Order: sequence, then structure tokens, then C-alpha cells
Amino acid sequence: MKKLFILISFLFSVITLISQEQCVSIKKIWDNGKHCAFTSLIKFNGKYYCSFREGETHIFGLDGKAEGKSRILVSEDGENWQPIALLEKKDYDLRDPKLSITPDGQLMVLMGGSVYVDKKLVNRYPQVSFSKDGTHFTKPVPIHFNDGASGHDWLWRVTWDGGTGYGANYYTDKGENKISLVKTTDGLKYDLVTILDVTELPNEATIRILPDKRMLMMVRRETGNRRGYWGISNPPYKEWEWKEMELQLGGPDFIQAGENFFIAGTRSYFISSAHKSILLTGDTDGRFQEVYMLPSGGDTSYPAFLIEGDEVWVSYYSMHETKNASIYLAKFPLSFFKGKN
Repeated sequence: MKKLFILISFLFSVITLISQEQCVSIKKIWDNGKHCAFTSLIKFNGKYYCSFREGETHIFGLDGKAEGKSRILVSEDGENWQPIALLEKKDYDLRDPKLSITPDGQLMVLMGGSVYVDKKLVNRYPQVSFSKDGTHFTKPVPIHFNDGASGHDWLWRVTWDGGTGYGANYYTDKGENKISLVKTTDGLKYDLVTILDVTELPNEATIRILPDKRMLMMVRRETGNRRGYWGISNPPYKEWEWKEMELQLGGPDFIQAGENFFIAGTRSYFISSAHKSILLTGDTDGRFQEVYMLPSGGDTSYPAFLIEGDEVWVSYYSMHETKNASIYLAKFPLSFFKGKN
């Protein structure tokens, strides 16, 4: 009887897993032959927007120049996607366009602005564009750091909390790699909150703010053991507690999906010659575990999340089906992730 009970329980678990897998939808939403990468996803004025960098390759074009553009798609239903904007700026490589909504109700596109000379990176000036209607976007202009810019700055993402937006700016200062927390009220001008105590070439960072105003941060690091850092802080966010995560990050993002429950995505480096994009679940203590491997390969990762009703939407890019990277959108029942942390 005991063996029969165990067998029934096992079969029930398998059937449940198969049922959940059948509810997962993964669809390519953009492939125009270019290298399309580094996604962001948001709902604005009842429509869905997905942004990403578009170029000849990961960095340089066929002419040896780095002048990537920021493509923005729009959808009424999350199924059918159409191009709505292509942001560009002469002599700039506009990278990692991140979408957010400003306190005055504008769609904001924050981009890295890399400048190359003879294929050598010489400057980084973050750029920003705004749209009031989700159709017409302003020309990209540089943001301003009120406490001074290094000329090698990259504000990778802004997360808004009420009337204030927060972001982690990583930069080079006198040959030293640093990362700082900055804040803004308009998306254009930024004040220093604090320099973060994260070493080993910190860079891409995602910030989320809990209902009790605690701030969480996931930071990619590129030297040493390269494991990500997980930080937590209370207002005014000057003092931080950090812990080393158990995995290396690449294009990390995470979203709160319940009380003390988060869904995250990043690049997997488990097999160095065969990168994948993976999803994880975790908690406020930074304990994460892998729960799903997205169909992916080659140059891949940089997921973005949107919770829509009882579904979790995940945009990402991958080369597993095409010579150059294409853009994909995966949809999961929120229940797929519950109980997996």
C-alpha cells in the first residue's frame, strides 16, 4: 500500500508538471535579420511595449562602426507586435533600452550611449527619450549627473517609487570601477544617494522596492569569481547589507510575484560554450534556485518581466534558431512558479 501511494504521488507530480508545461507559451515576436538584443517590457496606456537594441552584430556594424539603434515594438493584445519607433543617434551605440513610466505619465526609454573610435570604447554617456502617447518619441539626449559625470557612465535601469526614480550607475573613476545609487524626479537629472560597496567590476544592476520601502538590488560582477551580489537597504538607502549569490549573472532582472517571492532571469554560464537563458525563484534573502531553462542558445539573455493578470510574461533574446539574435516572448501561468522557492 505504501509503495502504491508513493507511485500515485509520483504520477500525480509528473502529470501536474506536464500540465504546467503545456500552459507555457513561447513565441518569436521579432526577427528582421539584424542582431536584436537586451530587452525591456512594459504596459503603458493599455498597450504592451517591448524594446531592444538592433544592430549588425553584438557591437560593430559591417563598416566597423558601433551605431546600434533602439527598436520599440507595440502590441494591443500581447500576441501581435508591430514596430512603433527606432531611436538612433549619430556616432552613438544606443544599448539596453530600458522602459519605465515617469511620475507625470510619460513612457521613458533609458539607453546606454557608447562612443567608439577605431573600435575602441572611449566614452559612455547615458541617453534618454520620452513619449507622451507611446507613438511619438523625443530625440535621445544625455542625462545629467548633478554630482558630476565621469564620461564613462552607464545608468542601466531606473525603478520608480512614487515621484522618485532610483538607478545604479556604474562607471570608471581614475581607473577604478565603481557603482553608485542615484535618484531622479524627472528622468533627466540625477543626484547621488551613495557609492555602493561592491567590488570586482560591478555593472548591470536591477532595483526593486518592496511595499515596506525596503530596496533590493541584484548586481552583476565581471572579475574575481564573478558571482552576483544581492543587496538590501532601508530608506534613505545609504547603508546596505550585501551577500554573494551562488551564480554568475548576465543581464539580470527580477520581479516581485508574491510576499517574499520573486521571479528572476539571467544568462546561465553553467556550460561556458553553450550559454542559456534561465528563470529562477527566490526570496528577500537572495536565495535563488533555477526552475526553468528557456529555449535559447548562443548570444542570449537580458530578460524582462511583466505580470499580467494571472500570467508572467518574459521577453528575452536568443540565437538558437537564427544566425543573429531574435526577440522572444514567453508566457507562464503565475502558478507555474508558486511553490518552487
